[in-house]
Amino acid sequence: MANRRDFLQILSLGAGLTALSRATSARAGVLSSLPKSDRQLRVALMGLGSYATRVAEAMESCQRAKLVGIVTGTPAKAEAWKKKYNIPDKNIYNYQTVSQLKNNPDIDAVYIITPNSLHHQHVMQVAAAGKHVICEKPLADTAKQAQEMITACEKAGMKLYVGYRLHFEPHTREVIRMREAGELGTILFVDNTCGFKIGDPTQWRLKKALAGGGALMDVGIYAINGARYGTGEEPLWVTAQEIKTDPVKFAEVDETITFQMGFPGGAIATCSTTYNFNNLGRLYVVGEKGFAELDPAFGYGPIKGRTHKGPLNQPVITHQTAQMDGLAECILDNKPDPNMTGHEALRDMKVIDAIYESIRKGGQKIMIG
Repeated sequence: MANRRDFLQILSLGAGLTALSRATSARAGVLSSLPKSDRQLRVALMGLGSYATRVAEAMESCQRAKLVGIVTGTPAKAEAWKKKYNIPDKNIYNYQTVSQLKNNPDIDAVYIITPNSLHHQHVMQVAAAGKHVICEKPLADTAKQAQEMITACEKAGMKLYVGYRLHFEPHTREVIRMREAGELGTILFVDNTCGFKIGDPTQWRLKKALAGGGALMDVGIYAINGARYGTGEEPLWVTAQEIKTDPVKFAEVDETITFQMGFPGGAIATCSTTYNFNNLGRLYVVGEKGFAELDPAFGYGPIKGRTHKGPLNQPVITHQTAQMDGLAECILDNKPDPNMTGHEALRDMKVIDAIYESIRKGGQKIMIG
């Protein structure tokens, strides 16, 4: 498999259903109704890689969000995107001119989709420029950085959201609803896995200076976040183990990590993440009264699932369309968000910090503050 984009797409068997998903999203999205306001959130994308392309294409179906600007260090990309999305010259920036966003009233928010270790710098710059921030996950390299980013946005009076697209996905939302309604009973056990066989050994995801970490930071965060919304609680402790079968390819970052978490209500989570093999993308929640399973759980769609009551037959949507319309409502209409703020990301970063600490200490139990 060539890259993470392919992994998330193939994992969910979504390649053949992308057109259907896009056509369905406007009709059967997770948003029950759109506000009467005609105002749109005007968004600039920062970092024009493969995922930014996916977001831009999805935003063509948005009702409340509109792509109006870009930030890129590649002139050829700037020219191509300018033509494809009718972006005016005044809304095109490079990484040296980000501060000039403050002089542009036609951009409301910037969606940061740059390599992980650049998120901290870019969020701080965008907040200082007086724009709302949407940032891809992981939010930062460490919880300390994440807190600094939250503080900067709050000080600037700007909102900070993180790209937890699954929080708008209907199957995921139904599992959360069932748990919150008590239909699963007291949660006892969670088993989450997310990983894939990474391709190109020269890509940025295998360079610690850009990625911050390996499989755990990239896709293991899905397992962490899933355990948190699967239980509705914050973990008290974690233990973790790392396995590295290719010390050359994975010289700088982690290859495979297994970890366990304990929750206040007594639930235990066992999780795995890897860059070394495919077919790993499942969420399984067991309660006293029943269970919920999503498999595939974390890809771009369609998500599939079942519970003790039978199959989950929720609408098929384009995740990024629902996310951008939903976050537009949060920013423009002050609608409560479905756990996608910087504070949500900070909680995941605290777990990631603890996992890496446990590995450094030979699998020791680490309490999460």
